[in-house]
Amino acid sequence: MDTINTQDIAEQELRKLEVRVGELIRTCERLKEENRLLREQQVNLAAERSSLVEGQEAARLKVEAMIARLKSMEQSA
Repeated sequence: MDTINTQDIAEQELRKLEVRVGELIRTCERLKEENRLLREQQVNLAAERSSLVEGQEAARLKVEAMIARLKSMEQSA
Protein backbone atom coordinates (compact mmCIF):
# COMPACT_ATOMS: atom_id res chain seq x y z
CA MET A 1 0.00 0.00 0.00
CA ASP A 2 2.79 2.37 0.93
CA THR A 3 4.62 1.58 -2.33
CA ILE A 4 1.54 2.45 -4.40
CA ASN A 5 1.12 5.74 -2.54
CA THR A 6 4.81 6.56 -3.09
CA GLN A 7 4.43 5.74 -6.79
CA ASP A 8 1.37 7.99 -7.06
CA ILE A 9 3.25 10.83 -5.40
CA ALA A 10 6.24 10.29 -7.70
CA GLU A 11 3.95 10.29 -10.77
CA GLN A 12 2.25 13.50 -9.60
CA GLU A 13 5.61 15.14 -9.05
CA LEU A 14 6.76 13.97 -12.49
CA ARG A 15 3.61 15.45 -14.09
CA LYS A 16 4.22 18.74 -12.27
CA LEU A 17 7.79 18.73 -13.51
CA GLU A 18 6.65 18.01 -17.08
CA VAL A 19 4.22 20.94 -16.90
CA ARG A 20 6.92 23.23 -15.55
CA VAL A 21 9.40 22.15 -18.23
CA GLY A 22 6.74 22.81 -20.87
CA GLU A 23 6.16 26.28 -19.43
CA LEU A 24 9.90 26.96 -19.46
CA ILE A 25 10.18 25.84 -23.08
CA ARG A 26 7.30 28.14 -24.10
CA THR A 27 8.85 31.03 -22.16
CA CYS A 28 12.20 30.41 -23.85
CA GLU A 29 10.57 30.37 -27.31
CA ARG A 30 8.65 33.57 -26.55
CA LEU A 31 11.82 35.30 -25.35
CA LYS A 32 13.76 34.14 -28.42
CA GLU A 33 11.09 35.64 -30.69
CA GLU A 34 11.00 38.84 -28.64
CA ASN A 35 14.80 39.07 -28.85
CA ARG A 36 14.69 38.55 -32.63
CA LEU A 37 12.11 41.32 -33.01
CA LEU A 38 14.12 43.68 -30.81
CA ARG A 39 17.28 43.03 -32.83
CA GLU A 40 15.36 43.69 -36.04
CA GLN A 41 13.98 46.90 -34.56
CA GLN A 42 17.49 47.92 -33.51
CA VAL A 43 18.76 47.46 -37.08
CA ASN A 44 15.85 49.50 -38.46
CA LEU A 45 16.39 52.29 -35.94
CA ALA A 46 20.11 52.42 -36.72
CA ALA A 47 19.33 52.73 -40.44
CA GLU A 48 16.76 55.44 -39.74
CA ARG A 49 19.24 57.33 -37.56
CA SER A 50 21.88 57.14 -40.27
CA SER A 51 19.41 58.53 -42.79
CA LEU A 52 18.45 61.36 -40.45
CA VAL A 53 22.10 62.24 -39.82
CA GLU A 54 22.71 62.38 -43.59
CA GLY A 55 19.68 64.64 -44.04
CA GLN A 56 20.82 66.89 -41.23
CA GLU A 57 24.28 67.18 -42.77
CA ALA A 58 22.79 68.04 -46.18
CA ALA A 59 20.59 70.71 -44.60
CA ARG A 60 23.58 72.15 -42.72
CA LEU A 61 25.59 72.39 -45.93
CA LYS A 62 22.70 74.14 -47.72
CA VAL A 63 22.30 76.66 -44.90
CA GLU A 64 26.05 77.34 -44.88
CA ALA A 65 25.97 77.87 -48.67
CA MET A 66 23.03 80.28 -48.34
CA ILE A 67 24.83 82.24 -45.63
CA ALA A 68 27.95 82.44 -47.80
CA ARG A 69 25.88 83.69 -50.78
CA LEU A 70 24.15 86.29 -48.62
CA LYS A 71 27.50 87.51 -47.28
CA SER A 72 28.93 87.80 -50.81
CA MET A 73 25.80 89.66 -51.99
CA GLU A 74 26.12 91.99 -49.02
CA GLN A 75 29.79 92.70 -49.75
CA SER A 76 29.18 93.38 -53.45
CA ALA A 77 26.31 95.76 -52.73
